Amino acid sequence: MADVTKKARGFIAEFKEFINRGNVMDMAVGVIIATAFGKITTSLVNDVVMPAIGYFFGGTDLSKLNIILKPEVIDEVTKEVLEPAVAIGIGTFLTTIIDFLLVALVVFCVIKVMNSAKDKMEAMKKKEAEAAAEEAADPEPSAEEKLLMEIRDLLKEQQKQ
Repeated sequence: MADVTKKARGFIAEFKEFINRGNVMDMAVGVIIATAFGKITTSLVNDVVMPAIGYFFGGTDLSKLNIILKPEVIDEVTKEVLEPAVAIGIGTFLTTIIDFLLVALVVFCVIKVMNSAKDKMEAMKKKEAEAAAEEAADPEPSAEEKLLMEIRDLLKEQQKQ
């Protein structure tokens, strides 16, 4: 029984560590932003793109474009719907496709920018590493070498005089 309790405590401690790690918080923020972004793109498609496309196709509201498989049955006397229509919501489907394509385009652009920035950072690090390697190749002379160079220069001066 104590072994089970110990395993449960270890599991809970590991779960707490996982939750407190930055990745989970980053993911939560990403989900919240993605939800808001999804609303924006849905509004863009429904309120801007689809009306413009509908205008070019004769002023029809494409989001309400349906293929009727079976029309609704209405009672002539009470005007009550006895059987609802069976329809394929092709307009809603088109709207969803356009919404998806817009989101995919934005994600593609964001990833392209991130990859470009990553490539630039790697190139910068490579240049820094090359510069450090060059500095290491030409080490600064030791104190003894500096002293010997000074003596050499003094001897050259004396020979000229």
